[in-house]
Amino acid sequence: MSLKISKAYARQVFLNCPFDEAYREIYEAIIFVVVHCGYVLRCARERDDSGETRISKIVEIIRDSQFGIHDISRVECDANSGLPRFNMPLELGLFLGAKSFSDEPKQKKKRCLILDSEPYRYQKFISDLAGQDIKSHGGKALTAMKETRKWLANVSTRPLPGSLETERLYGEFRRDLPSILVKLGLRHEDVQFVEYVKVTMEWLRDRQKSE
Repeated sequence: MSLKISKAYARQVFLNCPFDEAYREIYEAIIFVVVHCGYVLRCARERDDSGETRISKIVEIIRDSQFGIHDISRVECDANSGLPRFNMPLELGLFLGAKSFSDEPKQKKKRCLILDSEPYRYQKFISDLAGQDIKSHGGKALTAMKETRKWLANVSTRPLPGSLETERLYGEFRRDLPSILVKLGLRHEDVQFVEYVKVTMEWLRDRQKSE
């Protein structure tokens, strides 16, 4: 008997990636393609509640998401501390652990995309992932978007928008974005995760109505 997965669980994608300014263009491209393909993005930045611990929030989101996108490319040492940040590998480990050890049958259905900036570089800093099909984006937003769309096409149970359409619309969206942010009274660097997702969804909805 096949496992029935709730629509909510099967539409949610956990995004685990850097959120600093240097990575912004890549994560915004990933957000666009995931939203355009009809999935719901989840990440630790979706809500700001001082009354809950970050790790409990991440665990909850992972539990609720069938899919996960994990970019482990940020291994450089922090300029202030002189140490690398391990948040992304930690959250990837939680996701893989949920798939392997949870007693909930639906957790066994988890699927993930792992990204790095260079092919096989991960073997030098997280060799336990050897054998995983890790994709490289080369530090380029368009490549990250293409890899994300290809992965979604492989794991999705329904037809997705074509890659050419997604790339065309993303180019139009990026051209429109500055004027959208001006209307909202926002500087690009100040746009929060939730705001960017909302802007993307509204732009795509309006674009669909006009076609």
